[in-house]
Amino acid sequence: MKQLVIQIFFFCILSFSTNGIEAQLISTADLKKLQQKEDSLFLFTKNLLNDSATSGRMRSDSQFVRTFVRSLQIKNSFYYPFDSLQGISKIFSPDSAFKIFTWYLQYDDYYGRQRGFIQMRTKDGSLKGFPLRDNSEFTESPNTIVCRDTSWIGAVYYNIIKTQHLNKNYYTLFGYDYHSVRSSKKWIDVLSFQANGAPLFGGPVFSFQEDSLPTADLQRYSVEFKKDAAVFVNYVPELSKIIVAHLVSETDEPQNAWTMIPDGDFEGFKWLNGKWIHIEKVITDIEEVGDAPLTNQVVIDKKNMTKSDNRKK
Repeated sequence: MKQLVIQIFFFCILSFSTNGIEAQLISTADLKKLQQKEDSLFLFTKNLLNDSATSGRMRSDSQFVRTFVRSLQIKNSFYYPFDSLQGISKIFSPDSAFKIFTWYLQYDDYYGRQRGFIQMRTKDGSLKGFPLRDNSEFTESPNTIVCRDTSWIGAVYYNIIKTQHLNKNYYTLFGYDYHSVRSSKKWIDVLSFQANGAPLFGGPVFSFQEDSLPTADLQRYSVEFKKDAAVFVNYVPELSKIIVAHLVSETDEPQNAWTMIPDGDFEGFKWLNGKWIHIEKVITDIEEVGDAPLTNQVVIDKKNMTKSDNRKK
């Protein structure tokens, strides 16, 4: 319950602060333009989620992207919340250096792709951003590669935290991946920025050297599990750790990811000397955990995806 209250309080403060900044930095004329754009974007996202035809969803996605980019070109759009957009995750970095939009385009029951855009905060309010291309299907080993510039292992993000090492910022992202009809994934990825300002996803920061059976470092970490299983993967500030539900096969077939469900135990990671160090077992009293935190929660199933309005499923 304490964690629930903290999350709701943080969400209220973030919403209030964002609205205040928006009122100060976006001109009245530009605010009206953004509101008009948002009306159109709302219809596109509604159709993107609910149109029964693949061609209709693809057309709505294309219309959304074109209109969305035009919206972001309006001065100081960085501070506009786009609150009404269904199924579009909007995450601010803790230092407000950027925000990242992610969403899911479902082609059919067997195939879909994540979409994304990073918008950077600029001093003059102009648009600086990076479209993200989901490269998952073309990558044999997504946990072991670095993705540069616009290449990306796609996920719909529900949380972000910031860490530092040797004066460099690292942003750890937590995301949901629809993945397949029978199983879902959750990703923990690390975003940093190259010398030229372009994004870089991944890095050898997930270390398993303290495990009883050490293995090689990973560029990013994922868990795959039975579709619709409630699997907790998130940073818990009270513990200063990433907490991950431990999974077991409900049919004693661990080779089949679609049989994996939580067993009540937790593993995790602690940040130390520029790496997330794996902890094989974490003792914690987490209760009533779900798919994602209450703030920015995105609920996905194979027929629909909607913003949860800060409620659990």
